[in-house]
Amino acid sequence: MDWRTVTFDWNRARAFLVTAEEGSLSAAAKALGISQPTLGRQVAALEQELSTALFERGSRGLELTQTGLELLDYVRAMGDAASSLSLAATGRATSIEGEIAISASEITAACILPPILKKLRRQYPGIRISLVASNEASDLRRRAADIAIRNFRPTQPDLIARKLGRFSATLYGTSELLSRHPSRMPDGSQGVGYIGFVSDNDRYMGALAASGIALDEESFSVKTDSHPVQWEMTKLGLGIGMVPVEIGDAEPGLERAFPDTEFGGEVWLVSHRELRMNLRVRTVFDFLADELADYFQWAEASSRTKDPR
Repeated sequence: MDWRTVTFDWNRARAFLVTAEEGSLSAAAKALGISQPTLGRQVAALEQELSTALFERGSRGLELTQTGLELLDYVRAMGDAASSLSLAATGRATSIEGEIAISASEITAACILPPILKKLRRQYPGIRISLVASNEASDLRRRAADIAIRNFRPTQPDLIARKLGRFSATLYGTSELLSRHPSRMPDGSQGVGYIGFVSDNDRYMGALAASGIALDEESFSVKTDSHPVQWEMTKLGLGIGMVPVEIGDAEPGLERAFPDTEFGGEVWLVSHRELRMNLRVRTVFDFLADELADYFQWAEASSRTKDPR
């Protein structure tokens, strides 16, 4: 290979890739942790090096040119290779001290992880934790997180996973709200209201319908995509909301809206295979696996007995 033909700067190629994937210079700059003018100069410099325009201003903002579209797949391959190199190099680290990113759903991050992370920090004070609280699955291949807690089993061959147990959730309302609506089902403007989701509420309604709880959009008195916010609204009596049973059963003044109905699934702890060679990641992974397995074992027993912890 004639290496003299490869003249462009990888940082500029990365700037192009992230801008294309994020859709704007401002979003890409935020993702990379640099200023927008710096990013703009990197993209412009790459265009000059390649003697071609990669973006143009369209009616909906920044858009890829035809050349940009054709080059994007090549740059994505470069990005994947760079991520693999970073993962492999990071996997050789032998120190327990340092930063580690853990991804979990909002309700897990808010209600389950804090005491476990306190214990982790007490045992390993040199570890600094970045907790990514999101209901979207983090891209572990691109280092969005080092370790993820997911409510589904991963299928990618380069990920490793350990099953932690099962989770159970159901619908709750305040005792006062449920006493005013013994049927629990909405019946127009005078009916009990439910707390739903701004996005993907159809999937939520489908899951409820599969258990015999048939709702429509008018059944929802309030919507938010944040599970902790839903929980706070449920506790205040704004409507009937979904929450893990070990949390809902332990809350004074709340009752199960449908005592015989539960929704559940598996819980998995996931990391990239390369990172398991990193002593810090392996240590935290094993610690979380033990602590969370104990938690979900208790939660499953709590679900069967309906006995608050």
